[in-house]
Amino acid sequence: MFFDNSQIQSKCILKLSINQSRRLVEVSPKLELALTKRSMPPAQFSDITRRTVSVTMRDGVRLATDLYIPPIKQAPAIAIRTPYDRTKVVPVEIFIEFAKRGYVVVSQDCRGTGDSEPDSWDYYVYEREDSIDFVEWVSKQDWFNGFLGSFGGSYNAQTQFCMSLHPRMSAIAPEVGGLGLAFHTAHLYMFLNSYSHSVGKGEGKTPIGYEEMERRMVSETLAGGYYNEPLHWPFPEALLGRYPILRTLPFVEGQRWLWENYSVLPPKERAEIVKMALGGKGGVTSTDIEGMSSVFGIRISHDANMFPAARVSTLLQSLFAPALLLTGWYDWGADDALATWELLMRDAPEPIRSKSRIIIAPSAHNKPGYHEGKETHPELERNFRAGDNTDLLLRWYEAIRENSVDRWPRVIYYLMGENAWYTSSTWPLPNAKFVPLYLDGDGTLRAEGSKNSNPDKYTYDPNDPTPTLGGNIVSYVYTPGSVDVSGVQKRQDVLTYSTPVLDHDLDVVGPLRSILFASSSAVDTDFFARLSDVFPDGRAIQLISGLLRTRYRNPDSPELLKPGKIYELEIDMWATANRFKRGHRLRLDISSADFPKFDRNSNRGGEKGDPIPAEQTIYHDVNHPSRLLLSIVGDSSILK
Repeated sequence: MFFDNSQIQSKCILKLSINQSRRLVEVSPKLELALTKRSMPPAQFSDITRRTVSVTMRDGVRLATDLYIPPIKQAPAIAIRTPYDRTKVVPVEIFIEFAKRGYVVVSQDCRGTGDSEPDSWDYYVYEREDSIDFVEWVSKQDWFNGFLGSFGGSYNAQTQFCMSLHPRMSAIAPEVGGLGLAFHTAHLYMFLNSYSHSVGKGEGKTPIGYEEMERRMVSETLAGGYYNEPLHWPFPEALLGRYPILRTLPFVEGQRWLWENYSVLPPKERAEIVKMALGGKGGVTSTDIEGMSSVFGIRISHDANMFPAARVSTLLQSLFAPALLLTGWYDWGADDALATWELLMRDAPEPIRSKSRIIIAPSAHNKPGYHEGKETHPELERNFRAGDNTDLLLRWYEAIRENSVDRWPRVIYYLMGENAWYTSSTWPLPNAKFVPLYLDGDGTLRAEGSKNSNPDKYTYDPNDPTPTLGGNIVSYVYTPGSVDVSGVQKRQDVLTYSTPVLDHDLDVVGPLRSILFASSSAVDTDFFARLSDVFPDGRAIQLISGLLRTRYRNPDSPELLKPGKIYELEIDMWATANRFKRGHRLRLDISSADFPKFDRNSNRGGEKGDPIPAEQTIYHDVNHPSRLLLSIVGDSSILK
């Protein structure tokens, strides 16, 4: 249990202070300790039996599965379904430690990976059905006592949501993953190349791991990544032959029709559709799935392809297991985790809504994220993934089994800058308010409205794009997280706008957006906005960034720009939680690339030819009030 008698009083205080964030240590010292230092509850058993079995799916394909069984007749179970080798996805010692505490641990290689059949992998395509079949198999085992939990991150987070579509699933704990509800308007680029070569079985795969593969492919990666797709991607004849109705529908309507019909197909036929659409012949790869937004429309994100559904509300209402969502401020999918949380709270059935919880840590996808103060804060050295969360996971399963989840704070988040855990009754925070800071011609961010100042200009050259430097990335070449970006901000293709030095601490907690009035010489281009915390020594510590590919300024109706015309553009900058301390400044920088995290826009709008530079103009006058919108907790008057 996390709560003793003193925490019962804290729980009552929480009800009285629903509009306030509270320090986690005041609400639940034991949970705060679990999130700060690695620990493990005492073991119950010493002798664990390991068995390997084949589990047969509905189409006869057999999946390699390891069991770690404690010496009791019946036991609760926890499971992981992974493409990353069931014996290596986390140290096997972790499975044994779970088993010593009374759980049967079930670790399965996903179809087409590890020791599972067949000899090729169709990335994402079969997981919904295979996960349901897996839970059905577990529920019929003579050692199963009725409780089935799960764990794992990234791909293994998505397979947990698939498992949650079975009514016998009891609890899930998806780390750094969501339901594919958020979407990007540019393509993720730098990590997918190496990943698609290294994971799973099939033609073109290499035994080299994706970590080493990314290092070997650096030169190739940096030489590619030019984006120049046509505004309306023509459906190939193979698809038109299968679905003649697509010839009669307007393109965007045809995309929606195709997604709705794709969603109800069995997995074998879904794989065929992907190959028809992209001309592939081997297994479906991660780069194929990233490219399917051109087929289905930009709103259909990469991760949505694992659990395709014509309507998001239907998917949410089909879930059975409460979720402990774990994400990080520097995870590349933090936007999707937060979007998943908000829609779970809105559309999921009971008891999903009341029993689910979310923890937002200071971490990246699979590494530490926020680095400022790590010398005195051990939690900043953690990656908050399964092998790092054993105590937390065991207590989560216990809370579900004992029906005591109401003792857990609904939302737990890490406030960077202060380096402390906080709790809230909701996300976004109920007491946060949107406050605008306006861009000005002298490079400042002001609380007052925009003045009559001349616009700022820069040239974006696709052959010399503004480089990726840390942030919300997955990489074994670049350092994720809170790196100093002051050097990049000095480039000629970057505009910066900073507040005056703060006289008092300022807490920014929640969603952020940039509203830019901009024009371009190009018919299609990108704009990126990044928030950083400028320290007294001049370092600009990256917090969060967002982007807009301008053709998707209205995602449901893609349209090219008219060169020179001023547009009002909204850039979703996701969310953050940071205390800007006295003596610090807030800084917004604007550019047109974050390469190679995202592909680089060639500025041609699909017209054939070499990439061309774009002259970009940002306006900030009384008629064009470009601004940054911050979620601020507490007194915002200190910005004036």
